[in-house]
Parts: sequence; structure tokens; C-alpha cells
Amino acid sequence: MNGLFDTFMDFRWILLDGTIETLYMVFVSVILAYAIGIPVGTLLVVTAPEGLIPNKFISTVLGGIVNAIRSIPFVLTIVILIPFTRWIVGTALGSPAAIVPLVIGSFPFISRMVESALREIDPGVIDAAKSMGANNLQIITKVLIPECIPSLIRGFSITTILLVSFSAMAGAVGAGGLGRIAIRYGYQRFQDDVMFLTLAIIVVIVAIIQFTFNTLAAKLDKTLL
Repeated sequence: MNGLFDTFMDFRWILLDGTIETLYMVFVSVILAYAIGIPVGTLLVVTAPEGLIPNKFISTVLGGIVNAIRSIPFVLTIVILIPFTRWIVGTALGSPAAIVPLVIGSFPFISRMVESALREIDPGVIDAAKSMGANNLQIITKVLIPECIPSLIRGFSITTILLVSFSAMAGAVGAGGLGRIAIRYGYQRFQDDVMFLTLAIIVVIVAIIQFTFNTLAAKLDKTLL
């Protein structure tokens, strides 16, 4: 135990920097991914054959893009996007560069979660909004999205946790964060204690995220009842 504590004291500033980099990558990525995923997921629902604005072409194209990206392993997504990442950020290394593949690799999961949440809404709610003269945009922004906010909050925790995992993989190929520390100082130097410490920090981050968003979703459920 003393050996683990000594290792922590020796690497505390490196671990702190890695934790900050990981949190930066994760929370910037999840915000941008939701900014893309919510509109895409909404379009998948409203352009479906039974949706508000049926459009087979848009529905098919968006569904194909989402399914294609979701099927690609994240490590390959990082490699495939290197030229695009360099074009956007100017480099393929470091935390800012990792945000590009993190966003692109995660927004399809958000889109499918949004789609699932919207499909669970009682059609009667939509019919009632139509009977009161609401147009399609009003139904989407004032009925559909507000009705599924608790589900979106729970999905937010799932996506954030997924991005913590993705960021660790990105760190293994030069993105920084706790993944880089685990590879560089733990695996390559055969220091199992460093690997354990980075894993422990990741577990704590995931537990905090899960607890925070579950609590928030539960409070929203009570407020909406």
C-alpha cells in the first residue's frame, strides 16, 4: 500500500494534468456531439414514413450514415479521420485534435438514443398539439424535445461514460489524457501501479458522472409528474 501511495505522490502532477485533459476532451466532445446528435436523431424520427414530415430519401441517407459510423471501431475512426483532423485543428496529436474523432465517433449513438426516446412519446400528445393548431416546428421544439428530456439526461450520462472510454483509447495513440499516461508511464515502463492509478481515476470519474446524471434525471421525472 505504501508503494502505491509513493507512486501516487511521484506522479500526482502528471495524473492531475491527465485528468484535466481527459475531462476537457470528454465534456467538450459530448457538448458538440449532442449539438449534432439531437438534430440528426430528431430528423430520423420526423422524416420516417410515419413521422411529421415523411421523407424517404433523408431518412434513408441519415440512417445509413449513422449506422455506418457506429459500425466502425473507434480506433479505426481516429486513423481514418487523421487528414480531416489535421485540416480542422492543424494537428493530429494532443487533446484538441482528439475532440474531432470523439465527436464524430459518438454522435451516431446519441442520434439513436434521441430517436428511441422520441419514439416512446405517446402519439396522442402529438395529436393534441396538432388539434390546438401547432405547426411541425412547434411540435418538435415544444412537445417532442421537452417530453423526452429525462431520457436525454440519462442518455447524456451513457454518452459521457462512452466518451471517457473513447478518450482513453485516443490517449493510446497520442491524444493525451489518462490513456496516454497509462500507456507511456504504465505499460511501456512496466509500472503496474501507474496503470492501476489511472484505472482508478477513470472509475471514479465514471461513478461521479453516473450518479450526477441519474440524480438529475430522477429530479426531472418528479418535476414533470
